[in-house]
Amino acid sequence: MTIEDLLEIEAIRKQRVLYSYYLDAGELEKLVDLFTDDAICEFGPYGVWEGKATIYKNYEVVERPILEKGPFQSLHANTNHWVELTGPDTAVGRVYLIDLAVGRGEDENPLIWLGLYDEAYRKVDGAWKISRSSLQFMWPKRHLTEGFPGDHLPIKA
Repeated sequence: MTIEDLLEIEAIRKQRVLYSYYLDAGELEKLVDLFTDDAICEFGPYGVWEGKATIYKNYEVVERPILEKGPFQSLHANTNHWVELTGPDTAVGRVYLIDLAVGRGEDENPLIWLGLYDEAYRKVDGAWKISRSSLQFMWPKRHLTEGFPGDHLPIKA
């Protein structure tokens, strides 16, 4: 692995951090810009979303009721992110999700979801973008893609 490889991996990790920030801040246009034009999101109970227009529309439907109370009503914390470059313009990764509702009362459990993203990334015009995001929900109800864990994405450990 070279220094250049590490810089590419860090650029991909930055996209994942920005994803959570833009989602929680309600900056959906900036959020969707992190995806390739032909991106696919597989979000368990929320369905499969194909293409930027559909991704934006569905984030509007899912997130807008939460965001009406203001930004940062939920916090999407990501951890354990590993990335593997699979070519000069492609990579895959896996990242854990801890989704917290911070707008709930102090006696309510703030935990919404625990999950795991399997992702594919592609460099477009010099910038890394998310080309596929497959969220495996682990808690409170399991929603797993058929064959998970496995090779529905080209991930090597």
